[in-house]
Formats: sequence, C-alpha cells, structure tokens
Amino acid sequence: MAAFIDRDIRDFVIKNLQVFPAVVILGSRQCGKSTLIKMMSEQIGNYLYLDLQNRSDLAKLSEPELFFANNVDKTICLDEIQLRPDLFSILRSTIDRDRRNGRFILLGSASRELVQHTTETLAGRIGLIDLTPFLIGEVCDQPDFDIKKYWFRGGYPDSYNADSDEASALWRENFIRTYIERDIPQLGFQIAAPMLMRMLTMTAHEHGEILNLAKFASSLGVTAPTVRHYFDIMEQTYIVRTLRPYFANTKKRLVKSPKVYIRDSGILHQILQLQSFNDVLGHTVFGNSWEGMVIENVCTKARNAQCCFYRSATGDEMDLVLLYPNATIAIECKASASPTVQEGFWRAIEFLKPTKTFIAAPVDDSYYIADNVEVCNLQTLLERI
Repeated sequence: MAAFIDRDIRDFVIKNLQVFPAVVILGSRQCGKSTLIKMMSEQIGNYLYLDLQNRSDLAKLSEPELFFANNVDKTICLDEIQLRPDLFSILRSTIDRDRRNGRFILLGSASRELVQHTTETLAGRIGLIDLTPFLIGEVCDQPDFDIKKYWFRGGYPDSYNADSDEASALWRENFIRTYIERDIPQLGFQIAAPMLMRMLTMTAHEHGEILNLAKFASSLGVTAPTVRHYFDIMEQTYIVRTLRPYFANTKKRLVKSPKVYIRDSGILHQILQLQSFNDVLGHTVFGNSWEGMVIENVCTKARNAQCCFYRSATGDEMDLVLLYPNATIAIECKASASPTVQEGFWRAIEFLKPTKTFIAAPVDDSYYIADNVEVCNLQTLLERI
C-alpha cells in the first residue's frame, strides 16, 4: 500500500503544515488517513503519533497540557480526534501560547463535534484537508493495474487490494453495515439503521440523476426537509456527493436541483448487490457508474476549482464543469470505447465557451474530435487538469 499514496496529497499536507499550527485531515473510515501520516514520518520529521482508540495512548493525555508542553519540539498527531472533543479548547490555548506552524496533526471522521470545534474553536489556526479513498492516479502505475478492477471494487484500500472480488465484496458489505449500525451513532447522528439503509439503496438507484427530494420523501414516508437532513449526514460522512448545477445570470432556463452520487464506485456496486464487473455491464447504472467514478476523481483532484454540472431545460448537458478564476474546463463522461455525443453536447459547449473540453471514456489512446475537444481516459484527464 505504501507505493499507492499520491505524492500530490503528501505535498499538500506538508504545505499546510508550513502555514498552519494545526492540520486536520478528515475522511471516511478506512480511507487511509493513519497510513498516510505514518508513511510521511520522514517528511514530517520529529513527530509523535497517538491513537485515541488505544488505551495506553489515551492515558498519556490524562494531563494534556503537561503532555503537550513536554513534547513541544515534536509534531503531535492525534488520531480519531473526534473521540476527545474536550481537547480542542486545550489545543487552542496551547497553540496561542506558542504559535508555531506544524505543531499538530488531527485525524478524524466527520462528526458534529469535530466540524464545530475545528471551525469555531480553532478558527484561523488550522488547515483542513479532505482525504478520499485511492484515486486512480495512485494505483494506475502498478504492474497489474486493471481499470475494470478499480472501477468495480472502488478505491478503499482493503477493497481494492483484496485477493478476489468475493473478498472485496465481503469487505464492502461489512463496511456498509458498520457505517450504518456503528459509525453514524458514534458520530452523534440520530437516524435509524433501517431508514439509512433504505436511503442508501434509493440513492444508489438514483446515482448520477437529478435529486428529487419529494420522490425520496414519498417513498420513505418522511418530509422533504428530513430527506435533506439525511443527505447532509451522508455528505458530511463522505458517502454521498451532491453536485451543484451550473448557474449563470442568463435568460436560458437551467436545471436548479443538484445531482447525487455514491462517492465510491465499489460501495455503489455493493449496495446494488452487483457481484462482478459483468453484473455492472448488464445493469442500468453502468453509464452513471462510470460518470460517478470520473466525477469523484476529478473533483477531488481539482481542489481549486468550483465543480458543477450544466443542464438546460431543453436537454443541453455537460456532466462536469470546472470553473477556475481564469479558465473553464468542460467534461463529458462516456462509458464506451467508441464514445459518441449528441447535439446537446455541442450546444452546451457553445453556451459555456470552455477553455478546454474533454470526453472521459475507457479508451487506450487520446484523440481529438474537434478543436479543443479531446477524448481521453481517466488517467490522462487527471494529468491534463
């Protein structure tokens, strides 16, 4: 697994440590937060790692101010920081007494307490980094890399590295069950496990579609605000991504509701009980599964861009639009080795006037179908942006 950690994320962590007294790395369970920091020990230098789920490590913080003062020369990493929300006020006073950059690294999963304390208690003192499961750039250089394996199993390290598809499916099934039955309650969210499973299942079937809160509310027997609250929880815990629509001050009628995706393709396929890549090929989610995988990789990579999709009332559409201060990149996703586009694609280009347009498809070689319109695979696309 060591060779899989993207150099970009390591460099990003170091840059944040050079600017802020504390860096908070957030991500879903088992996405690689602890592994990342342990692998970066040489880059970080003199650092001390404490796992707050470990009794002996937790005991060292019985008097946290004394512990921090005794290790003032080290970068202290506190893993599972959401288990000790009381530490945040102590961290603030410790930092304010000696405001040197790179003093603390905090690792955790999203929770009300963690988000509240990092944004309020440590405001101005922290750099926030979201960590995802493997991006394709972290695994595509491996000798045995197969795009179908990455697509089917998703990017969670234990799922991707499993000995077989069956073992991967078993891991993902356990991950989903643990997320629903243990993680959500432990993170302080009040939602019944059967209701959350129904929400996830409906979301998987609506993967890549416009979010219709009324449809969810009717099927689940709850109100639309309740459904919105549930989606907020799933977004905050890194399971679901909602992609906002493109908005411009124009008379053209544009879709105003977001699109919804299960963030990891392997988790998507497991929720839908797809047991092999052949099952994915034969399922109606096939095209949207590819789209979701492309969007997750691109949106994670393009940290400085505003990510959205474009769709007009007349059907003109672009799956992903990256808005930079001085550039616009348009991306269409096609799960075909011989992708074709419709007239609505060209009308979207005419309206958006992007600096560059890509069609992301499972192809071996890149080629142009028009000026500034390039067909390429996902690996090449990530290099281009």
